[in-house]
Amino acid sequence: MRCPFCKNEDTGVIDSREVTDREVTRRRRECNNCKRRFTTYERAEVEEITVIKRDNTRQQFDRNKILNGIMKACQKREISRALMEEITDRIEGKIRTKGKLEVTSKAIGNMVVKELFKLDPVAYIRFASVYNNFVSPEEFRKAISIFNQKKGSRKK
Repeated sequence: MRCPFCKNEDTGVIDSREVTDREVTRRRRECNNCKRRFTTYERAEVEEITVIKRDNTRQQFDRNKILNGIMKACQKREISRALMEEITDRIEGKIRTKGKLEVTSKAIGNMVVKELFKLDPVAYIRFASVYNNFVSPEEFRKAISIFNQKKGSRKK
C-alpha cells in the first residue's frame, strides 16, 4: 500500500479488524518512511451493478454518488462521516443482497430518503427536495407536514 502523504510503498499494518455489519476490513497503517498513519478499507470485488436512470440511460453503480448525496444533505448537521458511510454501506448491501445486476436510480433514491428520514429531519428534507425536484415552497411545506405526521405516528 502506498502512503498517501509521501507516496512511499513501504507501509505496515498496525491494526486490522472487520467492520460491523459490513463486508469490509478496516486497516490502520503506518508509513515506514514518514511515520504518518492512515486508514484503508478493503472490500471484496463483486459483480458490477448497472443503474437505470430516469431517462432510461444506464451507468455503472457508484457508491460514492450515494455517499456524496448523503454528505450534501447532512452538510452542517452534527452527523459523523462514519455514520454517513454506514448508511451508504447499508444501502449498497441491500442492493447487492437482492442479487440483481440492475437497479433503478429511483429505488436507490427511495432507500436514501428512508435512511435520512430516520436520521435527521433537515437532511431528509434537503435530500427529498432535490430528489423530488421541488419547485415551490408549498412542496417543502407538504414534505415537512408528511414528515411530522409519520414521526408523530411512530411515537405512539
